Order: sequence, then C-alpha cells, then structure tokens
Amino acid sequence: MAGTTMRAVQAQTAGGEFVVTELPVPEPGRGQVRVEVHACGVCGGDAIARFGALGVALPRVPGHEVGGVVDAVGDGVTEWRVGDRVGVGWHGGSCLTCAVCRRGDFVNCVNRTIVGVHYDGGYAEYLVAPQDAVAKIPDALSFTDAAPLMCAGITTFNALRRSAAGPGDTVAVHGVGGLGHLAVQFADKMGFRTVAINRGREKEQLARDLGADEYIDSNEGSAGEALTRLGGATVILGTVGSSPAQADLVQGLRPNGRLIVVANDQQPLPVGMDLLVFGRRGVDGWYSGHAADSEDAMNFAVLKGVRPLVQTFPLDEAEQAFQNMSKVTMRAVLITGR
Repeated sequence: MAGTTMRAVQAQTAGGEFVVTELPVPEPGRGQVRVEVHACGVCGGDAIARFGALGVALPRVPGHEVGGVVDAVGDGVTEWRVGDRVGVGWHGGSCLTCAVCRRGDFVNCVNRTIVGVHYDGGYAEYLVAPQDAVAKIPDALSFTDAAPLMCAGITTFNALRRSAAGPGDTVAVHGVGGLGHLAVQFADKMGFRTVAINRGREKEQLARDLGADEYIDSNEGSAGEALTRLGGATVILGTVGSSPAQADLVQGLRPNGRLIVVANDQQPLPVGMDLLVFGRRGVDGWYSGHAADSEDAMNFAVLKGVRPLVQTFPLDEAEQAFQNMSKVTMRAVLITGR
C-alpha cells in the first residue's frame, strides 16, 4: 500500500534540469485510478514539461509511457481493480461529450488531456489518471517492455494499421531510432515489404535483424530517389523530425502513396505541388491513440513477438536518461525500484 509521500521527478522551471523531490502520494478522485509505477519510458515529448510548452503549469511531473499496477480506485470506477497490470500513455483522457468524442474520435477530443502535461505523469512512484486513459497490459509483457509501447509503440502501430498499405506492399520507415525500430518490426509483422532508411550504415544490420527487407543509407544521396529505384512505396512512415528529409522522401512514393508524419521539427514541409497533383500523392499526419489502441498495440506485440530495445535507468537518474535519449540503445526506461 502507498505511504503518504513518494519519490518523484519534476520540471520545476522552464528549461531547467529535472529535479528529484518528495511529493504527497495523490489520491484518486471520482472516476480516477491510482497506478503504482514500475516503469516509465523517456520520450522526446517530455520536453513539453521541461520547457513549459503548451501552457503547461510548472512544476509538473513528466512521463507518458507508464507501466504499473492499479493501487487504488476512486468512486465510480467500474473497469479496474486493485492489482490490475495497466499502462497509461500520451492520451490522458477524453471528455466523452464533445462533438468529436460523440463520433468516437476520442484522440481528437477538443478537451483532451496529455499525461505529464495537463496532469502529473509517470516520473514518479505513483500517478492518478482517468479510468478511460488506462490500458490493460498483457501478462506476457514486462512493465519495461510495455512502457515504450504506450507512446512510441502505439503511434507507429496505429499509423501503419490505419494506412492504405496491404500485405506485400512496400512500406518505408524513415529512421531506425526510438520510434523507427518499433515501426520496422510492426511493418514486417504486418506483412509489408519493409524498407528501412537511416543515415549511415551503422544500423543496417540491426534494421535487417528487426525485419527490414531493404536498407537505404540517406548519406549516399537522395533517399527518395533510392526508394523510387526500389519501385516506390505505398506508405512512408516519417519517424525523424526533419522537414527537408521528409520532403525528399515524397518523390519516393508510388502514385496514390502517402507520407505519414509522426515526428516533426515544427517547420514547413517544402513539397513540390506537382508531386502531389500528378500521381495523387499525399502527406498525412498521425497522432497517438487512445487506451484501446494501446491495448491493440500491446496484444499485437505479444502475438507477433515485437519488443522495444531498451536501456533502463533508476528514477533518480531521470535527468541523465533524458539527456542521453539519443545515445541509449533505443528507448530509455526509468525504473522505480519497486
């Protein structure tokens, strides 16, 4: 059972380092679930809290790739019981009543919340979340493996399964990093001809081991042209936030193909309109998913053997983990020690 205080990591001042502190253990309100956190992935999205973006109120506990166990439930909670293995991801809850929610598009709820932005997240021993933001973790997944699937996993899985690509179609994954190494696995297990694109040859063998059928080194010239020489792609999944690189890739799309952007650098995408008009190519964006999508991603991962590559850090080393995100094996995960 929870005590009265807990260890937590906060963003206290905009742009400042994360600070390890002691906070009161939160109590779940009506319709809320308290989760004892066992693992929390470290994601680039945690920079929102760090830099006080999107109007986040500081201090704030970041973290939206949470794996843990239900510790307590508030009044009106019907789905969850103490002891359930659960995850909490980026999407922190929907109002369920706005015009968008009433059409079942919960992720685009006009009143949606983000975990670790609108309320405290998983860089702590406990967090409280609305019951509709909680997903069941399959018994076959460890908390360490489940945590990255709550954001990096659900985003890439969801984007690919909702795309127009079918079995045997060519799908290119731009970037073999925290998002991309999962996307390559998902694309392979979904039956696509999978092309991995990355700078340099250092990750070629890894990409092939994860399921890539082809590999393009973007340092060797235009990746879009190289993709065209392979016959073009029905879908390109952009997991690297680089608008110039993404713009280059559009020429590698087959007619009616789509570039799906899941990572961006907040810059315009300089795409020639002829590429879009002639060939009816397009550029789409994809945004996360809700709790049921997370369950689908985790269940598929169990079914087909998809797993994140992780490097773990104790909770007290959250600052180090965040600073070294791009240097760790693939995905940094904080462990509370419980």
